[in-house]
Amino acid sequence: MRQQDRWAQWVLRRRDGDNADVRARVAPLIGAYRDRVLDRAAITAGDVVLDVGTGDGLIGFGALNRVGPTGRVIFSDISEDLLTECWRRATADGRVDQCRFVLASADDLRDVPGRSVDVVTTRSVLIYVRRKAAAFTEFFRVLRPGGRLSIFEPINGFAATETRRGLFGLDMAPIEDLMQRLLKVYEPLPPTEDPMLNFDERDLLRMVRDAGFTGIELDYRAEIEVRAPLTTRDWDVLKKTAPNPLAPTYEEALALALNPAEREQVESYLRAALAAGAAGHRTMATAYLRATRP
Repeated sequence: MRQQDRWAQWVLRRRDGDNADVRARVAPLIGAYRDRVLDRAAITAGDVVLDVGTGDGLIGFGALNRVGPTGRVIFSDISEDLLTECWRRATADGRVDQCRFVLASADDLRDVPGRSVDVVTTRSVLIYVRRKAAAFTEFFRVLRPGGRLSIFEPINGFAATETRRGLFGLDMAPIEDLMQRLLKVYEPLPPTEDPMLNFDERDLLRMVRDAGFTGIELDYRAEIEVRAPLTTRDWDVLKKTAPNPLAPTYEEALALALNPAEREQVESYLRAALAAGAAGHRTMATAYLRATRP
């Protein structure tokens, strides 16, 4: 059987270790992201919504519930496997006639005609796009006059500049040297070249304005060393997760960075810390942005 592409592997399995309990614990968080993006899009019955970088359709299917029987949703992604998954879900739900599936990157939506949609949504998509300004230009092009743009993006460069803990925000001081070698696996590009790190909320504002949008609003939230419950305390589950679609799982990173004895030292430490109830902490920043095409 053909292996799914890396985007589908991560969205469907690797981001939660293919574990149902982890998936259930994360669901309320990502559901809140979805609802806020959709609320800010001001979707009305009969709208045509383009969900760029739809993934497994989190926002797209949420939009489908809001456009009513006369509206439509265009599911767009660079992953054919994820579009197939969305098509399968829409078919099973009996709503495929209200859907269109477009294989495209955010910065090249050529198969979506200009001035053809009422709303464009994205969630955690631009962090993977090198040509972010071009993506905003495409969002502007496909929207009708009066159309709305609503996006959510993590501002990963913020966390990179703050004091970083080890994995999952746990204190790794007793194995700091090993942890630093492990974390280097996740830093293949200099921050200025990494599309996940080389922008902030001010860049988003500049690019959306330069694309021609008006009525621009951005809500920014920063958290530093905030106590954050872990999705599971089972290291054998956590090590099979990956922080993003382009990164290895923690288990794979350990194999790349450390020898067997060192890996066992790290894993033993993590198992003990998790079993003892050690607190996780997070440092992060996020931005919700909405704008209107005049």
